[in-house]
Amino acid sequence: MRILITGGAGFIGSNFVHYILRKHAEDEVIVLDKLTYAGNVSNLKDVWKEITFIKGDICDRELVAQVAKDVDAIINFAAETHVDRSILEPEPFLMTNVIGTQVLLEAARKFNHEKFVQISTDEVYGSILHGSFKEEDPLRPSSPYAASKAAADMLVHSYYVTYNLPVVITRSTNNFGPYQHPEKLIPKLIINALRNEPLPIYGDGRNVRDWLYVIDNCEAIDLVLREGKIGETYNIGAGNEKMNIEIANIILEELGKPKSLIKFVEDRPGHDRRYSVNCEKIKALGWKPRHDFMTALRATIQWYVENEFWWRPLVG
Repeated sequence: MRILITGGAGFIGSNFVHYILRKHAEDEVIVLDKLTYAGNVSNLKDVWKEITFIKGDICDRELVAQVAKDVDAIINFAAETHVDRSILEPEPFLMTNVIGTQVLLEAARKFNHEKFVQISTDEVYGSILHGSFKEEDPLRPSSPYAASKAAADMLVHSYYVTYNLPVVITRSTNNFGPYQHPEKLIPKLIINALRNEPLPIYGDGRNVRDWLYVIDNCEAIDLVLREGKIGETYNIGAGNEKMNIEIANIILEELGKPKSLIKFVEDRPGHDRRYSVNCEKIKALGWKPRHDFMTALRATIQWYVENEFWWRPLVG
């Protein structure tokens, strides 16, 4: 299979590139990435000779048409993703996450691709205090970021209904692992602890997220690419629900740092209290998370300990 992976120099995208090349040596991988602050070619240095890399914007219709004309499938990881940034400046999120997705969908329609996989997020559902969201539940996004992803999901689904485009959507919970940008919670807490700097925790620290090791997510996405039913959406979660304050305490304990480093800060606007998704549909395809949470978190902490050269330029 010849696969175009957009946003393949970002966190999840680059891990997926590594995974695909290990799992499916026969596949040909093309990476299209704009290389914004969150995209980093060093994420791909170990596989650089095995891929075709193109620097470019998914909103560039001519470039996308040129790159997409000879591929079998598109997996769209490309997105603006940081909620805080979307609150400060929503427009780039609308451009990349909505308009960029539409450009890719048009290319997939024009060139009759076998599959279009839209990588989405559990944040499109909004907050849930009890129980778990199913794929058919209404979307109630709380942030401009989540709203842009929900709009993209609806656009992707419309191309299935209107044009019979072979699309699938994945909505994963919070990922963690190597190559994640330091603006995200787990790497931020690890790096700040390593530098003996305060660990900022929003509000009372009791917001709950389900933490999914990135490789488990990559395995699920690969399964959906090859066996997912056209037109369907698949939730992907690990059942590792932790409060943010719990994550901070674990990281401090693992690094032998004092809990006095924790600093509670003013909560962000519209901060969802809890995310949780029902994953029975993806499990019915044969997927389940393989990585134990604490083992994966310890490996992630160790990666940041050993790869200061990677994150140091990103934090100053």
